[in-house]
Amino acid sequence: MQLLPGPVRRFAAWCAVILLVSGVVYVAIRLCVEFRTAVTPALLALLGTALLRPLHARLVKAHVQRSLAAGLTCAAVLAVVGGAVYIVVSALVETGDQIVASLRDAAKGIADHFGAAGTSLDDVASNARELLGKFGGTAASGVVTGISVVGEMIAMAVLALLLVFFFLRDSDRAVGTVRALAPPGAADTVEAMAGRAFGAVEGFMRGTTLIALIDALCITVGLLVLRVPGAVGLGALVFVGAYIPYLGAFISGAVAVLVALADRGFVIALWALGVVLAVQVLEGHVLQPMIQSRTVQMHPAVVLLALTAGASVAGILGMLLAVPLTAAAFGVVHELQGRYGASGSGASGPAAGPAPSSGAADS
Repeated sequence: MQLLPGPVRRFAAWCAVILLVSGVVYVAIRLCVEFRTAVTPALLALLGTALLRPLHARLVKAHVQRSLAAGLTCAAVLAVVGGAVYIVVSALVETGDQIVASLRDAAKGIADHFGAAGTSLDDVASNARELLGKFGGTAASGVVTGISVVGEMIAMAVLALLLVFFFLRDSDRAVGTVRALAPPGAADTVEAMAGRAFGAVEGFMRGTTLIALIDALCITVGLLVLRVPGAVGLGALVFVGAYIPYLGAFISGAVAVLVALADRGFVIALWALGVVLAVQVLEGHVLQPMIQSRTVQMHPAVVLLALTAGASVAGILGMLLAVPLTAAAFGVVHELQGRYGASGSGASGPAAGPAPSSGAADS
């Protein structure tokens, strides 16, 4: 190695570090995938704790016992989520027939316009019946698989809710637990890194919730003005979809436009599309810079890459978890840069103190 120039040795050292870190990350991801039934609820519970900690803290400051405050917080979340799901499902069920009829009319119009022989809707329906009879056993097994997946999701949701309760109730012991698990002499650094990571996730969840609330209110008001049925349910769908950046807004906006097309016609659907696009422009150019830039500083390209990686690993659930986990990783990197980047050594790091993590450490 001494025969190689200094820049080459430094490059080789960085390559070795990158390979080592990549290997550790890959093994960690594979382990998380293998134990996803336990890891996923824990990660969702951490996101829920980051979002609900201020409410729990207010209840504790109001002299409510910690366990009771955690229970009330979880009950409030359950009521809000259950109400939102009920509103969305009921709205979509009420307008589902209209959406299907509108799409069928559109498909018939396209078929009549192009006039392709042998491709009428009756032929398609008869072919569909033949395929259904031929692959009925496969469809039945798919239904059974779907039921098992739904049962697994419900079990993970219940476990995540229970973990949120315990995380909120015992959050005052978090700092002591982190320091006890830290290597000797590195307790301050580990505490600061954990606090910065949790603070980044907390900022992301708060900012996303505020942006989702504003988006949902604006779209709900626009749909009510256009007299689109199920406007409240569609607004709730926009609120839920906002937690998946880009894709969630696209899906919820498309559903709103389809409902407007089914019930109010093409012109009102165009107005609904205009409302959705205007809200997205407001979010991208006003809300995101004003809110998220103060909490989580990530370039949109990084967000898209994180979403793609999360989708490739765990589908929609991976997309939901990818951005906050990336925000936590960025928080750790920023903490390390702040401690060791300026001086080039860790001697002055502990003296600076973990100021960014004080808010999270109080949890």
